Amino acid sequence: MISQKAKYAFKALLVLASRPGETVAIEDIAAHSGVPRKFLEHILLDLKAAGFIASRRGRAGGYIMARAAESMTVGSVLRVIDGPVAPLPCLSQHHYRPCEDCADEAACGVRRLFARAYGAMVLVLDKTTLADADVLGLAGGDV
Repeated sequence: MISQKAKYAFKALLVLASRPGETVAIEDIAAHSGVPRKFLEHILLDLKAAGFIASRRGRAGGYIMARAAESMTVGSVLRVIDGPVAPLPCLSQHHYRPCEDCADEAACGVRRLFARAYGAMVLVLDKTTLADADVLGLAGGDV
């Protein structure tokens, strides 16, 4: 399950993606996404540090997409906000570490049990982009 923070991050990104090339004030992002402003400030800082968005100061300041929505995958955003998406550390592609209680990964039944489902999930997460929200009808209305 994704965290509330990740859900809010996706809502904010979808607002920004719906306004390509436009600087959007944090108040507008909060109003259109339903994300509390105080929480949104922290999320936007994380997204900015990861290079997904940029900020502009001044009277016309706010946030803008730093990359095209087509280049941002659901998996990459999830990893920035929530950390590893693998159900077991020994399956993680980006944060691999062996399980402390496992003597033989190749023979581990728990690992084999989750490997196939995790592989399918990662394939979808890393191929689905923010731009796909429009295609799937997810960007309009309730972000």
